[in-house]
Amino acid sequence: MVNEILYCERLFYLEWAQGEFADNEFTVEGRAVHERVDKPGRTAKRASRDEPGDDGERPYQARSVWLSSEKLGLTAKIDLLEEGEDGRVTPIEYKRGRAPDVPEGGYLSERAQLCAQVLLLRDHGYVCDEGALYFAGSRKRVVIAITDDLIAATLNAARRAREIGARGRMPPPLVDDPKCNGCSLVGICLPDEVHLLEVLGEARPANDRTDDSSDSDETTEPKIRKLAVARDERQPLYVSEQGASIRLDGHCLIVRPREGEPVDVRLPATSQVCIFGNVQVSTQAVRALLERGIPLVYFTYGGWFLGRATGHDSKNIELRIAQHAAAADSEVCLELARGFVTSKILNARTMLRRNSTSPDATALFELKQFARKVDDVEQLQSLLGLEGTAARAYFGAFRDMLSGKALATGAFDLDGRNRRPPRDPVNALLSFAYSLLAKDFTLALATAGLDPMLGFFHQPRFGRPALALDLMEEFRPLVADSVVVNAINTGVVDDTDFERLNGSCALRAHARRRFLHAYERRMSQEVTHPIFGYRVSYRRVLELQARLLGRLLLGELDQYPAFRTR
Repeated sequence: MVNEILYCERLFYLEWAQGEFADNEFTVEGRAVHERVDKPGRTAKRASRDEPGDDGERPYQARSVWLSSEKLGLTAKIDLLEEGEDGRVTPIEYKRGRAPDVPEGGYLSERAQLCAQVLLLRDHGYVCDEGALYFAGSRKRVVIAITDDLIAATLNAARRAREIGARGRMPPPLVDDPKCNGCSLVGICLPDEVHLLEVLGEARPANDRTDDSSDSDETTEPKIRKLAVARDERQPLYVSEQGASIRLDGHCLIVRPREGEPVDVRLPATSQVCIFGNVQVSTQAVRALLERGIPLVYFTYGGWFLGRATGHDSKNIELRIAQHAAAADSEVCLELARGFVTSKILNARTMLRRNSTSPDATALFELKQFARKVDDVEQLQSLLGLEGTAARAYFGAFRDMLSGKALATGAFDLDGRNRRPPRDPVNALLSFAYSLLAKDFTLALATAGLDPMLGFFHQPRFGRPALALDLMEEFRPLVADSVVVNAINTGVVDDTDFERLNGSCALRAHARRRFLHAYERRMSQEVTHPIFGYRVSYRRVLELQARLLGRLLLGELDQYPAFRTR
């Protein structure tokens, strides 16, 4: 805590007040460095006398020693504690990197962390004059002097941490600070993104227009640092074969089909496990997924998103309180809903312009007018009606995006949107794609600390991830509809891949696997963010939008930053 507050007050608040954490290469390397010292060995000897049975070995060492003091208001785990022949003890703090070339031997945040351990030892009666930092990168132990100035800085840092925690308001982000470059929480903190949106004065895309002047995604806003990774290199695992089973073998999942050879899937390379219908998962496999924070997602055989099993939800209760307060405010709900619907209509219009050989001018004009009328709507029910009218205009021109070869068979004719059950192949594909997108937004919202079930535009209903449906509105055309159009036009699916029964239509199992590949390719595709200007995958965009919604709910932003392309 002392280390974090001196390094970055916002980092301290995210990690200690809101319970947020994420790994990067540095935190993983740091855990490896601490692997040995984090295993409790011999216990620390009492300050007043030797422990019974002391063998007289010097220096006496104890690992992973916890100490706390009510008087100081501090608690700490000492990586390694050594006692010399004179009875004096020395705490040693392990660091992953190389020793910095600074006169004090370490940065203030590192020295203050060590100083807190020295103060705790003294409070417990030990004689402790100094501490040491061990830098694994250079295999060097650096002795740190415990001066009066360092003690004062440490106690002030602890006091400052208590003040910020009690205040209940997140400190502002650092501005263009090199500290952000190696921070594992940069994808949660979003320092440059939040600062840019504050500078703009309103969270809107630079290309928030409805003219037809350009098809470019480029933004005219100033570039910002690309601090977070563009894509998650881990991949989802989909298991749709009925009767298949999943079991655990070390750090791998073994997927065993009813017929054929089993498949090994490495857990560290898996982002989620999605199962369709009757697929058995062993208790050991479920536990391993929960321990690693890998969601286990359940679908019906036909592809309806049922729910998820995951480990502990986010500890950020502060954000969920803010979400519930906002959901109870009808004006906030209406304002957010207007943004969701406007973005959906404009992105649908963009979809028609980009993919139609001869875009329907009437449909484009109507969608443009519908987007303009959204701001005049005063009730959620009226907004639902306007959104439905715009959807009819969009789906009325949907077939214009399909290739002549696909339309020649007659299998992909579309007479508007229908569902529950879908009655034609195009609607079957749309429903499946929307189900997958709802699943991914549900997981992104849960990761960001939000409740996926409590929405603003889609009002709460039993079993419906309303907030996921809210945020996915603007991505329906860009992700789900795009996958469907591409899958039809490129022959990923054809008219023989569908099963028709009693007026309903469903994708066959063998074709579902091909469609899932097409969907995952789209989610991994990198696009230029319309506000921030850097390239990022659609899957990362979903989490980014969820995080930015959280910043809005906590009062850091004035408006939800819509994702609109041109």
